[in-house]
Amino acid sequence: MTPDMSDVTRAKHGRPIHHWRRDVVELAALFTAVAVADAVANLIGHGPDGPALLVISAVILVATAGFHIWWARRHGHAPPAGDTGARPGAHGRRAGRSDEPAAAPQAAGETVLWRMRTTVKDAPGSLAALCTALARQRVDILSLQTHPLAKGTVDEFLLRAPADLDAAEITRAVSRAGGAGTWIERADAHDLVDAPTRVLGLATRTALDAAELPLALRQLLGRCTIRSLPGKSPVSGRVEEGAPVEGALEDTVMRLRAPEGGVITVERPYLPFTPTEFARARALVELDARLGPRIPRSQDVLTLPEGNAITVRRADGSDVEAAKAMHERCSARTLSMRYHGPVGDADRYLSHLLSPRFGRTLAVQTASGRIVGLGHLLWDGDETEIALLVEDDWQRRGIGSELLGRLVALAVEAGCESVYVVTQASNTGMVAAMRGLGLPLDYQIEEGTLVITARLEPAGPARLPHGEEQRGERVARD
Repeated sequence: MTPDMSDVTRAKHGRPIHHWRRDVVELAALFTAVAVADAVANLIGHGPDGPALLVISAVILVATAGFHIWWARRHGHAPPAGDTGARPGAHGRRAGRSDEPAAAPQAAGETVLWRMRTTVKDAPGSLAALCTALARQRVDILSLQTHPLAKGTVDEFLLRAPADLDAAEITRAVSRAGGAGTWIERADAHDLVDAPTRVLGLATRTALDAAELPLALRQLLGRCTIRSLPGKSPVSGRVEEGAPVEGALEDTVMRLRAPEGGVITVERPYLPFTPTEFARARALVELDARLGPRIPRSQDVLTLPEGNAITVRRADGSDVEAAKAMHERCSARTLSMRYHGPVGDADRYLSHLLSPRFGRTLAVQTASGRIVGLGHLLWDGDETEIALLVEDDWQRRGIGSELLGRLVALAVEAGCESVYVVTQASNTGMVAAMRGLGLPLDYQIEEGTLVITARLEPAGPARLPHGEEQRGERVARD
C-alpha cells in the first residue's frame, strides 16, 4: 500500500466506497459532542453571564467548523470523480500512479527533414553546446557522424525540425553555438538509412554493374559534379594526365585513378571533402578495379509491328567491332546527325561510348546477331545526355522510341533529375520521340543545333516497371 492510500477515497462505478468503521467512529463522536455540549450549557446557563458565553461559544464552534471544512478540502478530501465539485488543478495533484486516464497529448505539428554539416572546435563540450542549441529550437537529432580534421571536427547531422523553422534560423542557432562553415539542405526518407548500410548498398550496386560507379559516388558524396576522363583522348589519341595511384584530395576536389588508366574527378564547390569521405570514395573505386569490366547480361525480346523479332540488351566494349560494322551500313547523313562532326571520326568515339565507366549503352540486335541500333545514357558531370543511332534500313519502326523510353527509365532509376539530347533542328524524328515521352521539355536552338531537355518525374509515363528487362515477349510501338 502506498503512503497516499489512506488519504484517497477510491471510487467504484463513479460512487465513493464507504467504510463502516469510519461511520461508527463519527457516530460516537457525535453523541460525545452532544453530551459535552449539554453539560457545558447547563453549567454556564445558570451563571450571571451565561447567555453571552453561549453566543460566544457558538461563534467559535461555527468558525472552527468552517476552518475544518476548508482544511479538509485543501488536503485531499475533495469530492471524487463523478461528483459535482470542482476537480483540483494539475499542480495540486500528488505524484505517482493515478486512477484517472491521462490527458491526450497535444497533436504534434508537421516536421521536415534536414541534412546539415558544420565545423566545430575539437574541444570538450563543443558538440554538447551545439546539440543544446538545436534542442532549444525544437530540433530532433536523428543521426550524427563526425569527421575528424587536423583542426576541428566536421559534424554531419540528420535533423527533424518543425515545418515553420526555416534553414536560416537553424543556421543562426548553430553559429551562435560555435558552428562554422555550416551547410544545410532538405533531406528525404532515403537519408534515414544509416551510413554503413548505405555504403554497403552502394558497394553491392557497383559490384553488379560497372556503370554504377559514378552514380554510387554521387549518392555517397551528395550534390557534386563527377567527370570521367579517359586515359587517352578518343579523337586526338593524346594521353591525358592521370591521378596518383592513391588519389589526391584538394579541399573541394578529389581525383581518383580509374581502373582503365583514366581519371575520375569529383568536385563539390560548396563544401570541402573530409578525409573520411575521400577514403570511402577510394574504397569504391578500388572495388570496381578489382572486379573488372562487367554489365548485367539480361535481355528483352521485342516484336516489331511487321513481325520481326529484335533483342534489346546492354552493350559494352566487346561490341565495338559490331558497332563499327553498323557505322559502315549507315548513311553519311545519319552519322552526321548523330555525331555532329566529320563522319570519319565516328569510329573513334565507340570505345569511349561503350565503356560502362561513362554511362550505359543499350544495343538493338537482330535474330542474326547484327547490331542495328545503339542508345547511350552518358554521365556528363552533374547532367545526363541521351544519344541514339539507328541504322537507315531499320528507321521508322519504333526502335528509336523504344530505346529512348528505356534510357529515360534508366535515368529515373539512377535518380537523375533531367536528361537532354543534342541534335539538329531538322531532326523531326528525334523531336517527335522526345514529345512522345509525355514529360516537360525545354528547347534551346543555337546555329542549327537543338538541345531538348526533359525534366524527369519519379512516376513519369516513360518509367518502365521494375524488372522490365527480364520480360519475354513485348511489342514495340511506333
